[in-house]
Order: sequence, then structure tokens, then C-alpha cells
Amino acid sequence: MTRKNSHDQNFKNLILDYPRQALEFFAADEALDLQTAIITPVRQEQLQSRLGDRFHELDVPLLVEWPDGRREALLFVLEEETNPARFSIHRLAHYCLDLADLLKTGWVVPVVIFLRGNTGIPLHLHLGSERYTYLSFTYLRCILAETPVDAHLQSANLVARLNLPNMQWNPRHKVDIYAQAIRGLLELEPDPEKQLKYLDFIDIYTALDDNEMHQYRDRYPQENRTMTRLTDRLLEQGMQQGIQQGELTVLMRLLSRRFGPLDTTIEQRLQQAGTEDLERWAENVLDAKTLEEVFTRH
Repeated sequence: MTRKNSHDQNFKNLILDYPRQALEFFAADEALDLQTAIITPVRQEQLQSRLGDRFHELDVPLLVEWPDGRREALLFVLEEETNPARFSIHRLAHYCLDLADLLKTGWVVPVVIFLRGNTGIPLHLHLGSERYTYLSFTYLRCILAETPVDAHLQSANLVARLNLPNMQWNPRHKVDIYAQAIRGLLELEPDPEKQLKYLDFIDIYTALDDNEMHQYRDRYPQENRTMTRLTDRLLEQGMQQGIQQGELTVLMRLLSRRFGPLDTTIEQRLQQAGTEDLERWAENVLDAKTLEEVFTRH
């Protein structure tokens, strides 16, 4: 999976798992009347049939329906890159017209999530002549790196708390931002399976180094103990599911979680190993005290 697609998949999972919170955070202006609304993802098969080559598997269209019969389509598009040439407002407009036609609604809200901003990215599209504009199009955009983190540190919105690492903050507060994201996850998501899933999300977008992780453990011992229990569960699950999901991918994630970022030498050793070695090393992860022990225990 490419880096771009991995970001897309991370945010697609987030929106599908927490659609209401996603709307309230990424599209706050359009999320004022959701208490009685039913939110459902648009079926992928419908989109593929309608859009053909324009279909993007990792875009996330949602259908919002109210008891009085109103229907609104919301299209979430993640743009990880900041290169203006990569983002096509024309494609987005075309997609929205197709979506409106497919769902028989005139209410369509396109929401584009940028991890970083760029002044060259267009916000408006106008098609017409010198005298008239025949098609005018714009969209909601959420630029996470330009979103002040202070307004969301104590948020009760889980999507906002998980995205604290992606917001605008002073680098010296990195460990504290990580801690607030972890605390939000533990307080707002009761399901241990989801906690495990989005612990990875926070780790990916904060990217603490070894020294920063040590600082976190020293400053936040209670949260660290809870995280350790989650990590142990992740290790056990990884061992049980490793064969099905691919031993290499699971083992690399387990090792990174237990011992910190892997250097190039270790990654190459894992990539060159056979299935038997990968399975043996996965069994060693739970009891090994050091990374070296993972590879030397029999």
C-alpha cells in the first residue's frame, strides 16, 4: 500500500467508524442538525457502477437522512499531498454532480481534508463567459495542520481528539499532545478493539521517538499502564491473527510497539526471513526483554 493510500485508508476507517463525530469535526458548519438524522455510507457497488474510472475507492460518501424526508449527501475526500497539481477541483465537482444524480438529491456537501495546506490549492471553480457564470462550485476544507490544537485538547469529540497530533502545536508540547490524544481515546471509546485500532492511528501521526516515548512514560504513568495492557493484548492478537494477516506486517508492528522504531538493518532482516523464522520471532515477542532476545530465543 502506498503512503498516500495508507493515509486515505486511515481516515476512511475513522469516518466510517465515527461518522457523526467526523461530520461535527470536519464539517462543523453542516453538522448543526444531526440529532435525529440517520447516517449511512453509500454502497461502493453503487458508486463503481455509476462513476466508472472516476470512482475512488478511498473517498467516503455518506448519506444523511432526516425523519421529514430530507436527504443530504456528504463526500469526504482526503488530500495528503500539498501539491496543487495533485488536487483536482474539476474532478471533485464532477464527482458531486454524479453523487447528486445517483442519490436523487440537490443537497451535496463536499468536504476535503488536507493534512497540510498550500496557497495554490483552489477553493472555488467558476465556469462561464465574461458576462455570466454558469457553474459555480466550492467545498468545505479542513486543513488539519492549520487547526489550533488548544480548542480541542479537552474535546468530547473522539475524532477531534484522535487528530490532535495532526493539528497546529508547538513542537515542545509533542509529548503532551500525544498524551491528550491517548487520554481522549481511553475516555471516549469504551470498546477495547477500537482502542487498539486507534492507538495505532495516534502512534502513526505523532511518531514519537524513543526519547519522547520515555518522557511520556515518566510524565503519564497511569495512561502508560493502560497502554501497556492494550499493547499486551495487541501482541496476543497479533500472534493469533498473524498467519491470516501476513506474518511480516504483524510482526513489524508488534516489534515497533514493544521496542520502538525499527532501524534499517532489522527491517531488512525481517523482510528477508522465511515464514518459519517469522512465526518463531512472533512467539518470542511476548517474553523477550530486549529486541535482541526476539531473534536469539529458541
